Amino acid sequence: MSHREPGPESGKLISDEQQWMAPGIQRLATMAGIAMESGQGCLLQDADGQTYLDFMAGVGVASLGHSHPRWAAAISSQAAKLSIGSFTSAPRLALLKLMASLLPEPLRRVQLYSGGSEAVEAALRLAKAHTKKFEVVAFWGGFHGKTGGVLPLIGDPFKQGWGPLAPGALLVPYADCYRCPLKTSYPGCGLACVDMARQQVEASSQGSVAALIVEPIQGTAGNVVPPPDWLPAIQQMAREIDALFISDEMITGFGRTGKMFAFEHSDVQPDMITLGKGFGGGFPVTAVVATETVAEESHPWSKPSSSSSSVGGNPLAAAAALATLETILEEDLVENSRVVGAHMLARMETWKERFPFVGDVRGKGLLLGCDLVSDRETKTPLPTKLTHKIYTECVRRGLLVMAYGARVRINPPLVISEEEADAGLDIFESVLADVAPEIG
Repeated sequence: MSHREPGPESGKLISDEQQWMAPGIQRLATMAGIAMESGQGCLLQDADGQTYLDFMAGVGVASLGHSHPRWAAAISSQAAKLSIGSFTSAPRLALLKLMASLLPEPLRRVQLYSGGSEAVEAALRLAKAHTKKFEVVAFWGGFHGKTGGVLPLIGDPFKQGWGPLAPGALLVPYADCYRCPLKTSYPGCGLACVDMARQQVEASSQGSVAALIVEPIQGTAGNVVPPPDWLPAIQQMAREIDALFISDEMITGFGRTGKMFAFEHSDVQPDMITLGKGFGGGFPVTAVVATETVAEESHPWSKPSSSSSSVGGNPLAAAAALATLETILEEDLVENSRVVGAHMLARMETWKERFPFVGDVRGKGLLLGCDLVSDRETKTPLPTKLTHKIYTECVRRGLLVMAYGARVRINPPLVISEEEADAGLDIFESVLADVAPEIG
């Protein structure tokens, strides 16, 4: 297994960039110490010509992998004609028609944006406009973006230190069964976390909940899969308090979990969904999708220019998203996600027998995760110094995987083959075996 060290070209590019780049960029990039030059499919090449197998996909963005020929051709062709503007265009119309064919009724009304936080904020504004209420229920471990309107909804310490945040956010437990907040176990718990959520809202709310927003599978928290009956129970809770039910599918949408949308794993019907990341295959395009009733009976959101974006839905973005969705369908990538993901998960299940510091493995489709622990009984997370070593050693052996924390996230491009998946897992397993003596 070849070993890679950051080369001189990467070093020079990074050093030069640091003269101007402000701090705060993604730690996966700063820790790797490499500068990228090109990519093809599931492979990336750095500035020194060294190749890496990609298990990150730009945190789920590169759904078609890198430089997919159809996607690149669509962007190039559209850029040569028209790239910006809010006027109706043929690519946008084609995109909306295709989305309508993929979405279950009555989710038919779409508004397009360029960033995830922007779309989530728009969805919350829509919910408030429709219900004439102002509170939002979100979940522990949840992540919906970093802008001011959604920072209060982050369900972890990330939001600490930002000063006063917008009021109206109510945070309740997510069904993270491996790290159950109530120290119980499923299914004997009877979904006690839902009962606790009801009690929290009743005790904390002013009786004005506009929306409940939830990731059907939590991404940033560690690719956490709730039990199958949890999401329907959460939808029922939203109905009980007369709040809109929003499924945040930024990470999970368009085949990532082995279905077109992750909420389809459960018997639920969202009032709205938010989409992004893999939607544009690498081009920044996001969306809010709502029922016709919600979208049209929501003053002032429905006023001209009230829900628009200067670059949302521009012809170039629409062409990129259209090419992405057409490719996902024509190459049967939703099924590939299901099949290859199941293959990977089955292999990951053996880690619990081979490595005593692997506490849990989980996933749906190509959204996979595992917990690395110092002690299985206490479930104490593996120390950061060891997870950082695992991450950097994976990079040196040619695998890019989100293993810098104790909750490992594996989300390769949807085009990955079983052979590529096995090659990446071979590398990851070799790193786990080599660090095992240090863990004890």
